[in-house]
Amino acid sequence: MKDKINSFIWQHFLLLLSLYVMTLGVAVCVRSQLGSSVISTIPYVMASAGEVMDAVPDWTIGTYTILMNAVFVVAQILILRRNFEWVQLFQLVIGCFFGMLIDLNMYLTQWLLSDALWINALVQIAGCTILGIGIAMEVKCGSVTMPGEGITIAIHKVTGLEFPKAKIRVDTSLVILAVILCFLLLGSWQWQIVGVGTLFAMVYVGVVVRFVNRYLGWFDRILAYKPGFRRYVYGLARYIKHQ
Repeated sequence: MKDKINSFIWQHFLLLLSLYVMTLGVAVCVRSQLGSSVISTIPYVMASAGEVMDAVPDWTIGTYTILMNAVFVVAQILILRRNFEWVQLFQLVIGCFFGMLIDLNMYLTQWLLSDALWINALVQIAGCTILGIGIAMEVKCGSVTMPGEGITIAIHKVTGLEFPKAKIRVDTSLVILAVILCFLLLGSWQWQIVGVGTLFAMVYVGVVVRFVNRYLGWFDRILAYKPGFRRYVYGLARYIKHQ
């Protein structure tokens, strides 16, 4: 029993480390001012609107991310109904940590702001690279699926659409909705929120995940830190394994 508890704690400590890396990448992308990563476009729009509109709560990007993740979980329940695995309610916990870590990293990356386009381009590339590394680590941890991935899996299960195609459609829908919210709440397309960097992230992050995944043997060894380690697999890692 003690070994099982230790294994669970270690696995989820590394999951939190992975989430920190992911959210650092998200924050760095925001600081590029060339367009945030897909997952933060809507929260970024809402946080920006909250700064200038009384009708919109003046919350942080992280807080709006927590709210969006909760919406994703509710959507999964509505889509899957009886087929929803109730252990996936822990997505709400992961989503909360994800949002809080975004706010922490937004604070820590303020110094990256620049008016120089070439610096912002480098910042965007760095942010997407860090995000890709974090996603690869998070999948390796094999714990509860992130809400953004969970909604994609739910759509796949119900429609039969291949996961990569479903992922593209979900990401595209989030970006389109973010643009619509820009016009409705801020009066114009906000290129620093949904810009060329966002399009770049939609392609480049996936490339980084696939590349980095080949070289994460060291992370597997850290994850299985002692003989008899048991990894509790509930999330995207289990889904991918059965594809």
